[in-house]
Amino acid sequence: MIRRLFLALVVACPAFAAEAELESPVRKIFDVLRILDSEGAEPVPSQKAFFEGIIPGMLRKLDPHSAFLDGEQFDQLKRMQRSESKGFGSVVSILPGRVIVLQTLEGTPMQRSGISAGDQLIAINNIALGPLNPEQLVQVLSESRRNPALVHVRKPGNSRPLQFTLTPQELQAPSVERAFHLEAGIGYLRVASFDEATARDMAAAIEKLGGAKLRGLILDLRNNPGGSVGAALDAAAQFLKPGQVVLSARGRKMSGEEKVPASARPYTFKMSVLVNAKTGSAAEILSGALQDHDRAVIVGDATFGKGLVQNVMPLREGTALALTTAFYYTPSGRSIQKPLAGMQLEQSTAKPEQIFRTDNGRPVRGGGGIEPDRPPQAFGMKRLEQFLDASGAYTMFATDYIRSSKPAVTPNWKLPPEALDKFRSFLSQNRVQPSLAEWFGSTEWIAHRLRQEVVNQTLGVEKGDEIEAEKEPYIQAGLEAVR
Repeated sequence: MIRRLFLALVVACPAFAAEAELESPVRKIFDVLRILDSEGAEPVPSQKAFFEGIIPGMLRKLDPHSAFLDGEQFDQLKRMQRSESKGFGSVVSILPGRVIVLQTLEGTPMQRSGISAGDQLIAINNIALGPLNPEQLVQVLSESRRNPALVHVRKPGNSRPLQFTLTPQELQAPSVERAFHLEAGIGYLRVASFDEATARDMAAAIEKLGGAKLRGLILDLRNNPGGSVGAALDAAAQFLKPGQVVLSARGRKMSGEEKVPASARPYTFKMSVLVNAKTGSAAEILSGALQDHDRAVIVGDATFGKGLVQNVMPLREGTALALTTAFYYTPSGRSIQKPLAGMQLEQSTAKPEQIFRTDNGRPVRGGGGIEPDRPPQAFGMKRLEQFLDASGAYTMFATDYIRSSKPAVTPNWKLPPEALDKFRSFLSQNRVQPSLAEWFGSTEWIAHRLRQEVVNQTLGVEKGDEIEAEKEPYIQAGLEAVR
């Protein structure tokens, strides 16, 4: 088996195999494997040695993103490109030791089982969730989506838990997550990733919001890790003029620019783009292009800084190689990639921070990532507000309030004043007794959060997000930029 793998490596690289400088190290690898196979205390499977040792070892020092993909990982990558993932079809609130269902999606395992908004997950696969912190809860929930899971659920007003066996199914995860109006003529659009359908879905969402009649649009790319660069180019063509450069790519074997096609008919409304430290790759390409052409105000925090051109090259036996072949640059010439200290590509990325100019001559910084034009609005939560958010009190009260009061909730529903009194009594019963100054200093925020939680569990988290946007500091800063 070792010899077959060795010969396969040589045959796959005939141009290199003829060169003594490569042939000698490869033969040394073969010699080490032969000795391991014959003399080692335990036999080392040849495929494991290559797929988990030799090949990843070759790539480890190149950069953080070049990688060997085994068959399962390659299949997962292809599913991600189609925005498919396995799951049970629910939206949950994760708090220390508590997982509350906020919404179940139509036709999914959760919805078919009878689990509904307000139900509490108390155990998964006989792992009690009560003692776990949020990070551990996320890990347990993620692991449970791989195989059929035994879920223990407590419904409101019922002390006896129910058991369900849920089988995960492939779910289509839309990359365009939210689209709604923040105020008359100004829309909000949240894009979670870029895949083959993203640009089309963005255009459809914008048209529903009003299309060319909009006065402004807030494009939310926070926590968007990127994805298909082609989708980002198609999205840019919806906002930039024909012929404008969106990006350039430079590498040892490739160099070129991508421009908006002549057939593009872009929108002209005002724009702001929300970004943060988890905005990466294709999302940075779009943000940088809109900034360099003075098409949008960038609001938020400096982005992640992933500007590598990566090609996925299929190999034998269903495996693949994801390899960095070039770097991406914004229209003004800024490298999106942050420096790769300690990597083989360190010299290519360790460039001094420079000042570049937008189309209108505004200075923008280079050196990795996209620097925003404006920070988010300052927002400081008071001590009581921080405690209530962390405790899960809003979600627990909303569940009880909906069950006992049965409010007729509509999109424009407002929290009745008596609900605040009930919440204060609820806190007192749970040994939370804020002073009068603390309570009256935070009643506006508390009413806002309670309204959001009730809407989450009755109309769905999409409508709840619209309420959250009324006070969310990034969104409000973006709104101010386009007014």
